[in-house]
Amino acid sequence: MRSYRRPGLALAGLLLLAFPQIAAAQSQAQAVLDEINYVRANPRAYADELRRSEPHHGEDPDALHEAVAELQRQRPLPPLTADGRIDDAARDHASAQGARGTVGHGATGSLGQRLRKYGVYAGMSAENISYGYEDPRDVVRQLVVDSRVPGRGHRRNILSASYSSAGAACGGHRSYGAMCVIDFAGAMPEGAARAAR
Repeated sequence: MRSYRRPGLALAGLLLLAFPQIAAAQSQAQAVLDEINYVRANPRAYADELRRSEPHHGEDPDALHEAVAELQRQRPLPPLTADGRIDDAARDHASAQGARGTVGHGATGSLGQRLRKYGVYAGMSAENISYGYEDPRDVVRQLVVDSRVPGRGHRRNILSASYSSAGAACGGHRSYGAMCVIDFAGAMPEGAARAAR
């Protein structure tokens, strides 16, 4: 369920019935946010799941062990609040990038511009992008383990107490087959937080 209301909700529902791939992408994005919130609320349980698993194809075993150790030390965090405006900002990036088959976060400042386009004025923001995975659990695992990513920035974003809201958009990618964009926001002015409801 989205955390804000827009006019034309009935029309949007009809479009979802007419285009099941749109409904599936939205359901997938919500499942990704649910999995991220599971990791945040239950870091030790997630660490146990990772510890009992084998490294996925191409996953660095050292990064996996490091993720397990960090999650075992991590204190539980409150869930991120889903924000449909942030979903829209993520969807813009996923749609443009998926069609072109490109990767990355865009030019410096582009995340902030995308968020402001939808009325999100966050004091802090960050973005995680997963390529090549469709299953929400695999998407989040890739970002938590963060193989071959210096500084483990994706894991840091997921485990940061600085973010309170998030949005996601998943879809096809011309080069990798699938992608998912997760945008995080924190320290929003009180009026902006009310507008999200």
